[in-house]
Amino acid sequence: MSYYVKDYMEKEFPTLEVEATVVAAAKILDEKKKGYIIVLEKGKPIGIVTEWDLVSKVLATEKDPKKLTLKEIASKPLITIDPDEDLLKASELMQKKDVKRLPVVKGGVIYGVITSTNIAQKCGEYVNKSVKDILRWSFPIG
Repeated sequence: MSYYVKDYMEKEFPTLEVEATVVAAAKILDEKKKGYIIVLEKGKPIGIVTEWDLVSKVLATEKDPKKLTLKEIASKPLITIDPDEDLLKASELMQKKDVKRLPVVKGGVIYGVITSTNIAQKCGEYVNKSVKDILRWSFPIG
């Protein structure tokens, strides 16, 4: 038995279209208590805006958040993972790409978001299961 991304992803996540302002995004982040917003273009996921993007691309550069759109600050291309992938693959991809959130996408449709926090919460369970599997394969009973 594997630990699939689809079983641990967040199924509710904030989204906004590319034309939305940074102020609108900040309000959604505050309201939803999330650290990210998936940026859509005509309903398709094309990027992500995180709290860090707001700090580094808006505040630090002293740009006007009322005039700046998400299209201008979104991290693109969107790094995604398939819902049927294993949590270990998600973790490896996050480490390789230096991201904390992966939109879960299949066929251009976004189904959820898996975060490093989601994975960390299941880490102990995952390790225990893996050790039991190794022991069972190494020392079969009967």
